[in-house]
Amino acid sequence: MKKANVLSLNNQKVGEIDLPDAFEYIINKKLIQKAFLAEQSRNFQLKYTDPMAGKRKSSTLSKTRRTYKTVYGHGLTRTPKKVTWRMGTQFVYVGATAPNTVGGREAHPPKKEKVLEKKLNKKEKIAAIKSAIAASANRDIVKSSHEIGDIELPIVIEDKLNDISKTKELYKTLSAIGLESELIRTKKRIIRAGKGKMRGRKYKKKLGMIIITTEPDKLRRSAANMNIDVADVRKLNVSDVSHAGKPGRLIVWTQSAVASLKI
Repeated sequence: MKKANVLSLNNQKVGEIDLPDAFEYIINKKLIQKAFLAEQSRNFQLKYTDPMAGKRKSSTLSKTRRTYKTVYGHGLTRTPKKVTWRMGTQFVYVGATAPNTVGGREAHPPKKEKVLEKKLNKKEKIAAIKSAIAASANRDIVKSSHEIGDIELPIVIEDKLNDISKTKELYKTLSAIGLESELIRTKKRIIRAGKGKMRGRKYKKKLGMIIITTEPDKLRRSAANMNIDVADVRKLNVSDVSHAGKPGRLIVWTQSAVASLKI
């Protein structure tokens, strides 16, 4: 069984821990991407029109001879029509309801019954998470997206990391481990091109590392301003352990998180 060093907050080795089988799983890039897209599809917003749009106008006219409100013998098309005004038995009509008329219904509008969510088997999801975890322990894959220097993967830190509640303390700890260049990389932001600047997403940032632990509450507060995600090991998703659907996200584990990883 593969082992990993457990580091203190000062980058000192304080022990070793046996790694679960997920760290030696087969890396399947297509499966990770498939699971990520299926997970993201749950957030799609359904768009459809009002079922009564363009159908609220009365456009029922007679097609027979010598009846009230008839269009027979007037040289009019078969397009549904509504009466705009009348004088005695004479009427003026305009097209209504049909898709080829002003204010009419749409020919083939989007339906609310459409299913946008992509399905994924439970075993496929578990296999995708294990595959992404195995990729996070591969230096060549992680180095293509993150700046990790000569640090050994996977990174496992003692459980004292859960007690950090201040940003500067967390920055000091991660810098001592050798991730200062990665923190500098993810701190940079650029202005988005296009109209997205006017829609609440003016800036773009690089995807940073993630800390996986069993007690994420304090760490979430301290990591909020550092572009670092914090996740609970009991609620892992593919988006947590992958680099936006691609293998190789930089993951920092706590000792208890590795011990309680059961997938």
